[in-house]
Amino acid sequence: MAVATKAPKYDVTDLELADAGVRRTEWAAREMPVLGQIRARIAKERPFAGIRIAACLHVTTETANLARTLKAGGADVFVCGSNPLSTQDDVAAALVAQYGIATYAIKGEDHKTYYSHIVSCIEARPHVTMDDGCDLVTVLHTKKRDYLRDVFAGTEETSTGVTRLRAMAAGKVLRYPVIAINDADTKHLFDNRYGTGQSTMDGIIRSTNMLIAGSTVVIAGYGWCGRGVATRAKGLGATVLVTEIDPVKALEAAMDGFQVVSMAEAAPRGDLLVTLTGNKSVIRREHFQAMKDGAIVANSGHFNVEIDIPALERISVSKRAVRAFVDEYRLRGGKRVYLLGEGRLINLAAAEGHPAMVMDMSFANQALCVEHLRKKAKTLKKDVYRVPRDIDQEVARLKLKSMGIAVDALTPEQERYMRAWSEGT
Repeated sequence: MAVATKAPKYDVTDLELADAGVRRTEWAAREMPVLGQIRARIAKERPFAGIRIAACLHVTTETANLARTLKAGGADVFVCGSNPLSTQDDVAAALVAQYGIATYAIKGEDHKTYYSHIVSCIEARPHVTMDDGCDLVTVLHTKKRDYLRDVFAGTEETSTGVTRLRAMAAGKVLRYPVIAINDADTKHLFDNRYGTGQSTMDGIIRSTNMLIAGSTVVIAGYGWCGRGVATRAKGLGATVLVTEIDPVKALEAAMDGFQVVSMAEAAPRGDLLVTLTGNKSVIRREHFQAMKDGAIVANSGHFNVEIDIPALERISVSKRAVRAFVDEYRLRGGKRVYLLGEGRLINLAAAEGHPAMVMDMSFANQALCVEHLRKKAKTLKKDVYRVPRDIDQEVARLKLKSMGIAVDALTPEQERYMRAWSEGT
């Protein structure tokens, strides 16, 4: 294996894992042709020359290909994990040893180490932040404010992070413009629905080996992620119950053929309960107490607060690990509740996260939005912005091209018809 000539700083599990990480990163690259096309172009144009990018993302094969792309465009890239259980240790090693990218990420790292890794990226004095869940931005705005002076823009990958950023913007505390990658149609319509849908069920099945067919699955939240998991569970033969607080989303779920109920009604019926809301304490004490013996609880929202784990600890008389990523809590009276992946993102804790094919579009948006911000950041307010429509369309166009799919174009007559208010009379 060729080791990077200039050794970057790092904190990873074992550099000896790098060969395996390189092979898996190259495998993922096969399914990321859009990012590959962008990498080929910016390697020639070098639009990121002279800028430092701190990326707090899930350290997976797909993220490695994004980091490679940013570096090919001229950036100095610094990577840390955005979740203590999502890091793929071989990929972290490959980023350091093969690709020469400073990386701070260890699967299973404790709370202190997790935040020390974020601080390591901030202390690189980034010009651009790239976040997944807003932890890096939060630390930067609260504990490392001296480093804000170098930052001119940022991006945010996930809906949970976008919610936090919009709260910061509304409170007038956000110090630079951020593009909400999650708002791109080529992100949330595909990554959230198809990526989360498949990878969540993958993580649950890997960790439990349960048969989904014939079981009752409760989906908390019917956003794009929730509907993705609900659809996959239904396709595997489950009876699916959906809980919601938004009446429009609840109506959508009902019209999509799912039973919409309250969590109070769902808790005693569910064999498997999955949270995907972005909020806290969605499943809490009264729900645990109402569950059937052997109920399985998992989370696929960004933070592990969706399941009230402290409440589960308080009402339990014992806890033991029964399988990898499966903890058994025995409640008073003997009932058992099984928590997967410590309540963290089960698709990344117990599986490999989203398939590369959908992350191709998400990370293509990331790369193109950094390029856009390099040119336009000075003209933007300190606010949260949608992905520019032309970038969203370009990502879709490149993806279709890579799939060998052609689409029609408007004829001149059709263009005139769409522009003329008097047509159709």
